[in-house]
Amino acid sequence: MKTRITEMFGIKYPIMLSGMSWISLPKMVAAVSEAGGLGVLATGPMDPDQTRAAIKEIRSYTKKPFGANATLLFPGAAQNAMVLLEEKVPVINFSLGKGDWIVKAAHEYGGKVIATVVNSRHARRAQDYGTDAVVVTGHEAAAHGGDVTSLVLVPTIADAVKIPIIAAGGFGDGRGLAAALALGADGVAMGTRFMTTEESLLHDYYKELSIEKTADETLYSTRFDGMGCRVLDTPAARKAIKKGFDPIGALINSRIIAEQLHLPYMKLFFGVMLSGYKNAKQLGYMATAFNAIMRATEKGDKNKGVLTVGQSTGLIHDIPTVAELMDRMVKDATAITKKMSGMAS
Repeated sequence: MKTRITEMFGIKYPIMLSGMSWISLPKMVAAVSEAGGLGVLATGPMDPDQTRAAIKEIRSYTKKPFGANATLLFPGAAQNAMVLLEEKVPVINFSLGKGDWIVKAAHEYGGKVIATVVNSRHARRAQDYGTDAVVVTGHEAAAHGGDVTSLVLVPTIADAVKIPIIAAGGFGDGRGLAAALALGADGVAMGTRFMTTEESLLHDYYKELSIEKTADETLYSTRFDGMGCRVLDTPAARKAIKKGFDPIGALINSRIIAEQLHLPYMKLFFGVMLSGYKNAKQLGYMATAFNAIMRATEKGDKNKGVLTVGQSTGLIHDIPTVAELMDRMVKDATAITKKMSGMAS
């Protein structure tokens, strides 16, 4: 299956792993790349040394192209992005910030850069400063999808830009892949579907829960991490959303994050405070959410864990290997395309 992104990134299938904290780690990244897609390392919870070590680990598992993300709103993200550039990671995916400096530096060594966007304005801006492709995230997606569903958002942005589009939000099988290509995308990015595979590091409790839950059993709210965020509908998630912003909890969890990222706590604290009330509150929200997501993914915590998932959780019925999933998707998408072509003739 050839599209503009398979040609651009040198991959077999137009399927990308979304960078999911505590899940999109070296072995998972390598599994997706080895199976013919684009594995993407999640650097959010990592410090620069951990990021560098993870990149080296990926390269010990695979010689295939891979990527890494940089969520620029997170503390320490710029430093992690610098490591990605120093290590000449083939593909860098940035989000929640302006990545023009990443584009310039990556292009100097022949790297490619993807911006994650949720509207046409951001997509055009990314195209203007040389971004190679965009991940277009619809409302169905896990975590921070846009206000518009993929069915409308993807063709809208396809009309607005000339660079390749990777559709995210609601895609989990061959039907979705075929639909994305029909809408004007050049491939799909998946997080929720890849979470429930054999290689995924998601706790088994939440893998099984993802199979049990239906498409309408997710929650979307700004009260979990301060932005529009979609999570699995569980008692813990409902409790977290009802509680909303928790200054004391944010303060406690910010210490945990500082320790995890090996950042001096007081430097982090005063840096956040000096960034303005709105930004400080947002980072406080995210500190609490970070802890809840980590509890779910790593520990399987039923009482305090909250898992970000997309509505495509309703499409999950098994736990295949990454290679089995991708081969099945491409086979089904190819069959659908041929069927549709026959209908048109």
